Amino acid sequence: MRGKAHDGETAAVHEVEVEVSSWAISFRLGDEVQLWRLSEIEVEPLGDQVRLRRRGQGARLTVAAEDWRAAAAGDAAPVARRHRRRERRLVIGLFIAAAAILLFVFVGVPLASGPLARMTPPLLEESLGETYAAQLQFAFPPCAGEEGQDILHAFGDRLEDGMDTPFNILVEAVEAPMVNAFALPGGRVLITGDLIAEAETPDELAAVIAHEAAHVEQRHVMQAVWRSLGLGMILDAVVGGGTGAGQQVVLLAGSVTELRYSREAEAEADARGQEILQALGYSSEGMAPFFRRLAGDEQRGERRAGVMEFLSTHPDSLGRAAASEGRARPGAPAFSPEDWRMIKAACDGAPRRSSSD
Repeated sequence: MRGKAHDGETAAVHEVEVEVSSWAISFRLGDEVQLWRLSEIEVEPLGDQVRLRRRGQGARLTVAAEDWRAAAAGDAAPVARRHRRRERRLVIGLFIAAAAILLFVFVGVPLASGPLARMTPPLLEESLGETYAAQLQFAFPPCAGEEGQDILHAFGDRLEDGMDTPFNILVEAVEAPMVNAFALPGGRVLITGDLIAEAETPDELAAVIAHEAAHVEQRHVMQAVWRSLGLGMILDAVVGGGTGAGQQVVLLAGSVTELRYSREAEAEADARGQEILQALGYSSEGMAPFFRRLAGDEQRGERRAGVMEFLSTHPDSLGRAAASEGRARPGAPAFSPEDWRMIKAACDGAPRRSSSD
């Protein structure tokens, strides 16, 4: 392809022979060979001619428009094919990356959460638990009944004697619009006032508390935290930082029921909780009737919001009730009649607020 070249510095016009490849054009201007990448060229139509400029330079090249269209058409196919190949590679790479992220979140993190929980230093877990508790006290303040709280605290101390755990088990009644109980990292067990009201016997409440304490002993709580932390780290990576994986974990305390356990962990806590009670000489017959009664409410259509919250975080209630019934052994009640009255009255008054409120 013939053309006229200007060096951009003089008025001289040079007749040149232009060669077009799949990625560049080349021609000799004086003693120097010019090599312009197609991606750097700006094309200016001039009727039956086109003027080509190399971006950022003064040199220009004028060729017949028909010759340029023919040359460009001949090279467009391989260039387009290369672009399509790059696009396909990009799409495949993004798909593989997304699949790897999903595999890590839903398979890798759950598998690693157990070993990570067991390797977590107790002091670190206790510190995390204190952070959770500080966040939760605004949504779930402690119940005001000090006598009932003291009885629950003492029961937590007694549970430690039948457990293999480095943590102090602190049982506390809290105000919350739900029937539920949950353990925090580091040993704190929170029992809602609605659950205390729902429990009909000391054996039922003791079984629920022992179940949550078993979650602490078996490090199930920390496993749930690690799963949440792993997801937070992935979110940080995907959005380029700024969400704060550690902040994500702390924010979960605002909805602590998101720290859910697997069915295997729930079954393990059921069995271990009963073992702890039996080792201390207490009755372990309370879990089955508690589960059966709440599940019966659901079957009869009494879908009270608070009860549904408990059932959603403790799935397969009837199956677990049957299993715990088979393991149940009689024993002494965990609380005396007077203790039971104090516990029942613990959440009757206004909730106790922290001094900073």
